[in-house]
Amino acid sequence: MNTIIAENELRGLSPQEIRNCLTESIGGKRLKKVLLIPPDITRLQSGAGMIAAMYYEMLEGVEVDILPALGTHAPMTREQQISFFGKSIPQERFLVHNWRSGVTKLGKISGEFIKDVSGGLIDSPLDVEISDYLLDPSYDLILSIGQVVPHEVVGMANYTKNIVVGCGGSNFINLSHMLGAVCGLEQIMGKDHSPVRKVFDYAQEHFISKLPIVYVLTVTVTQSEKTDILGLYIGKDREGFNRAVKLSQKHNLNYLKKPVKTCVVYLDETEFHSTWLGNKAIYRTRMAMADGGRLIILAPGVAAFGEDLENDKIIRKYGYIGRDRILELSAKETDLQNNLSAAAHLVHGSTDGRFSVFYAPGKLSRQEVEAVSFNYIALSEALEKYDPKTLKHGYNTMPDGEEIFYVENPALGLWALEGDIL
Repeated sequence: MNTIIAENELRGLSPQEIRNCLTESIGGKRLKKVLLIPPDITRLQSGAGMIAAMYYEMLEGVEVDILPALGTHAPMTREQQISFFGKSIPQERFLVHNWRSGVTKLGKISGEFIKDVSGGLIDSPLDVEISDYLLDPSYDLILSIGQVVPHEVVGMANYTKNIVVGCGGSNFINLSHMLGAVCGLEQIMGKDHSPVRKVFDYAQEHFISKLPIVYVLTVTVTQSEKTDILGLYIGKDREGFNRAVKLSQKHNLNYLKKPVKTCVVYLDETEFHSTWLGNKAIYRTRMAMADGGRLIILAPGVAAFGEDLENDKIIRKYGYIGRDRILELSAKETDLQNNLSAAAHLVHGSTDGRFSVFYAPGKLSRQEVEAVSFNYIALSEALEKYDPKTLKHGYNTMPDGEEIFYVENPALGLWALEGDIL
């Protein structure tokens, strides 16, 4: 199929314009069974929930299943399903991806290729594993729906990432995340052809392209509670992703003129329940943080560290103790070797002493937070001083004269200093 492209940077696309594109993408096809692969609630501002609901409505008379691209995240609750997709999709249509056991190996990417793209930092071969559901031959069409936005592991999220990570297996998730960690966030975030993306592109070309997958990609901006879809790209190959990357880099990369001494980030409790997710507050602001600065994370919904028990246990055991120390431990500790995505997460969440992180969680104790090498602030104390209801996105001057930079949702972009990325 030809790539469908719709863009409106001034006002965003209307629901009818979006519906027209979706209709075109399935027009003329005789479909009996379709699989939708949207993100989960952690991409609340992606527009993907609305798009999935539209497709479900359009495909009346077709058997439609929904497989949220969970990756390592916890399964969606019914409340989250309704919040994201609406009430029109029955609970029994939702499938749950199991990244540890519910996957099939499609092939292997050689250690030589991994060594080449990593500049010699890693030379382990990589198994390409994806959810068993995607290999079900009864699906006539698989629609992978997601948002293109700066990302800490791959550079720019979505396209094949939705498949090999969102619906991928432990080997691929673990090693690709560690590849991103050893290469360094500052060399990856906001860029297209990162080492990790080159691995994803290889998987797409040699393994994933054989499947009946069509990618449905959005680029969005959010102001207060209003999200606009500026671009919609639907197709089977990289053309739409290339266009989406350029638009996202234009609207989702935020360049600041000076380093931020105090940054306050709010984590919406409907989206962020763990530091595994909430540490986007660290990833997405670190390039803008001043040396010796303070990052204060308001996290009313954070109740755990990992999204599953194994990763939670590993984070509690080692903590965010710095890149070099985690990489050193990963070379000899079996639990880290078997869960490299957790090791990579610990690297990503460590500031290596460059700036300090203060967590104000709703459901973790001081002892728990400090045990993983973060600083602790009581949520009530933090909210009294930094009230999200009174702060505006960007720079604020507090009553005591303190200047802070406020980020109302770290998942929506990337903050860096002018000249850092492009």
